Amino acid sequence: MRLDPRWAALPAALLLVWARPCGAQQAMPQRLTLKQAIELALKKNLSVRVASTEVNELEGTRERRLASLLPHVSGDLLANRENNNLAALGFTSSPKLPIPAVLPAFNHFDSRLFASQPVVDRQAYHDLKASEMQVQAAKLSYQDMRDLVVRQAAGLYLDAQAGAAEVQAAQSRLTTSQALEKLALDQHDQGLATAVDVVRAQVQVARDRQNLLVVEDAYQTSLLALARFLGLSPGTPLELAEPLQFHRVPAPGIDQALHTALDSRADYRSLRSQRESLFEQQKASRARYWPKLSVNGDYGALGTTRTMAGIGEIQGTLTITFLDLDRNGERKEVDSRVRRLSEQIDDLSRGIEEDLRKALLDLDSTSSQVEVTEAALHLAERELTLAQDRFRNGVTDNIEVVRAQDTLASAQDDRITALARHADAGMALARALGSTETIYQTYLGEP
Repeated sequence: MRLDPRWAALPAALLLVWARPCGAQQAMPQRLTLKQAIELALKKNLSVRVASTEVNELEGTRERRLASLLPHVSGDLLANRENNNLAALGFTSSPKLPIPAVLPAFNHFDSRLFASQPVVDRQAYHDLKASEMQVQAAKLSYQDMRDLVVRQAAGLYLDAQAGAAEVQAAQSRLTTSQALEKLALDQHDQGLATAVDVVRAQVQVARDRQNLLVVEDAYQTSLLALARFLGLSPGTPLELAEPLQFHRVPAPGIDQALHTALDSRADYRSLRSQRESLFEQQKASRARYWPKLSVNGDYGALGTTRTMAGIGEIQGTLTITFLDLDRNGERKEVDSRVRRLSEQIDDLSRGIEEDLRKALLDLDSTSSQVEVTEAALHLAERELTLAQDRFRNGVTDNIEVVRAQDTLASAQDDRITALARHADAGMALARALGSTETIYQTYLGEP
């Protein structure tokens, strides 16, 4: 019995149908809250990782400076075979004392342990203190970089949230336009609307569909930027777990905020630690003329394989520098760095106050903008409903409807912009106050 060719092709067809959806299946998008995005950025962002290596580098420098004040022990084990030319050293042979011109070769061994310990070295001590302040400054710079990354990650997440809100609003407008297009067609079929009303509704649908494509592209672009900043592959599918919402933010007084910021801002404290390090370097420069006292010693055995006598030495060394012209140039270098850092600290202090005042102004302004835009949005929705009812009842054409749709679209965009600006103002205030990594949740309405 021959098998029908159609039945013979059935297994291959079933395999194709089964394999097609499997091949088309895409990876599930990774849902991210704002907190998760910030935690991911703090782990994988390049700036944070580079700042961490700088801390490790300066800690290594501090350990090297500390080593110059601690005991240093080394050992030597020498095996020698030598002969000496006595005639070259001034020894001459005589009949009474015959001395060979060259001694025959002989073997001897020398094993020693050497130890040294600085007792008084003010220059090395102040160099150590300077390196400790540099480590502290590096740690504060590292924390400041983390705070900055928190600010940037939150900003990118907020941009993506605004993009998602724009997509949702555009989709809502398209749905409304399609419903109004159907209404225009129904009204035209019933003789209550003209062909112009139908075309006008169709044009509005086309505009809203085009706008939806534009905002979807902008939203996907914002997700790409967010993934790149978080250290993820640009192809990683992301999905925001939190919509853009309004959260009322507590606004401190400017005097209290400025006092808090100067105590908390890691960048400001880092500059102060750097200046303290330079003060120690100034002391180290002056200490180059101070006496240095150290103790050195060695102990070991010297001799041949038959006799290895123990020998040793202990020595105290007092070193005094009388002339060191390099110190003058070093003093000028350090003094210039101190003046430069002092100017930077003063400028940063003014910049912090400016950031605080601007953040507080923006926070108050955007809070009012959110209230105004929400009221305008409700009015625009009411206007569209009334215009739609008038058109449905044949009182007027759909020009009023199209105008109301444009007004609603503008009101929706204004509200999204106000929400995004208010959230960004809260994040800017958290950054200006310092300790952003710790307090940002308070200023973004996070639990």
